Amino acid sequence: MARRLLTLLAALLLALSLGQSLASAASFTNPVKAVKGADPWISYYNGNYYLVTTSWTDVITMRKSATLAGLATAPSVQVWQGDAASRCCNIWAPELYYSGGHWYLYYVAGQNISDYNPTQRTHVLESAGTDPQGPYTYKAQLNSSWMLDPSVASINGQLYLFGSASGGTQNLVAARMSNPYTLATGFSTISTPTYSWETSGGSVNEGPEILQRGGKTFLIYSASGCWTPDYKLGQLTLTGSDPLSASSWTKKSTAVFQRNDSAGVYGPGHNGFFTSPDGTESWIVYHANDSSSDGCDNGRTTRAQKFTWNSDGTPNLGTPVALGASQTGPSGEPSTASTTYTLTNRNSGKCLDVAGSSTADGANVQQYTCNGGNNQKWRIEDQGDDTSRLVNVASGKVLDTADCSSADGADLRQWSWLNNTCQRFRFLTTDSGYVRVVNQATGKVADVADCSTADSADVRQWSWLNNTCQQWKLNPV
Repeated sequence: MARRLLTLLAALLLALSLGQSLASAASFTNPVKAVKGADPWISYYNGNYYLVTTSWTDVITMRKSATLAGLATAPSVQVWQGDAASRCCNIWAPELYYSGGHWYLYYVAGQNISDYNPTQRTHVLESAGTDPQGPYTYKAQLNSSWMLDPSVASINGQLYLFGSASGGTQNLVAARMSNPYTLATGFSTISTPTYSWETSGGSVNEGPEILQRGGKTFLIYSASGCWTPDYKLGQLTLTGSDPLSASSWTKKSTAVFQRNDSAGVYGPGHNGFFTSPDGTESWIVYHANDSSSDGCDNGRTTRAQKFTWNSDGTPNLGTPVALGASQTGPSGEPSTASTTYTLTNRNSGKCLDVAGSSTADGANVQQYTCNGGNNQKWRIEDQGDDTSRLVNVASGKVLDTADCSSADGADLRQWSWLNNTCQRFRFLTTDSGYVRVVNQATGKVADVADCSTADSADVRQWSWLNNTCQQWKLNPV
């Protein structure tokens, strides 16, 4: 009897714990990312979600937040920029993979701006340490011909790279790897479009993602043309012993996730998977359009929702939910989502501050001991071009380079929003946990004058010197 009571008590405590976890999660609505939201990937690591998406430019940006809801307003930090003519342009479909104390960031890039699509190749970066936001160095090109949507997974102790390549139709391919940046075999085709639901607008299999549970391995992929509302997800199950052999995979005859006209969701696809912070829930992240006439472009937004598992051990991805529908965030999250940030100087430990909490145009921006005041809090608002504006919470005005000067020493101040490049900034990873704040018009960075540690020391723009007076930490508040 005592043992039974202890078992029941343990079960009750677990149920209460899970209930509290579910209740504490911050609610959210889709989209998780409204600008440049295509081809999303989320990794959860050390208390934060990390989100990367297609940029259509030569950079990769990453958002970080302790809650799924917080990703909607989190700063987009630039972690990489194309560094060579062979991989300069139109970066697509970045994904993260962690191994051996490093993050590996896989992506697709073209060789020129005007005719990039035929030259798209797969590349991989390696982080300096364990911070998903880098910094990164270039590691390798992973194929010599056209290939999209790289994804890496371990199956039966072996590492594999999956992608989408052209062979008359657009097919799924796979290769074994000897490490995260080196192929051990050539690529073999494991799936081609065969069903009518895979050929709407074009015969396409792409966006392969491995999903594993209970000793079973599934490959969820995107089918049909991404420019159609019938872009959707299909499923392969590994039923043989060799992931490089098409005969080892069994294709489900029907789609597993597709348009939901009644909810206004069209073309859902190119997904990723992640697990809730407490490990109890399975989640899918994907992109979709909110109109049947939208295409394969920047109009696609990042969305997420929980999914379940069928009694036979297969995933049940459910039906795409409508934009704006309230959802409970993943279990184990904090109860609130941060929407504002402080910027703390690495050298002084002091905060970016509007002097005297002024609301006037031209008020000086300085550093000051962090005190929780609204004049030290900033909303960081994505402008859709890999830049952001920094809006002061106290005044509603934005960080601005005085007179659009390009000179070293030009003052940083607040001003009404004029929608010019002097008021747009990029955040570039410099070292683990720190960024430089780069003005879009001048290319110069936010700098504490003379590396002062004093309250009220001026913050100005200056050429990048790679010192700690020019590095800032973005802290959610």
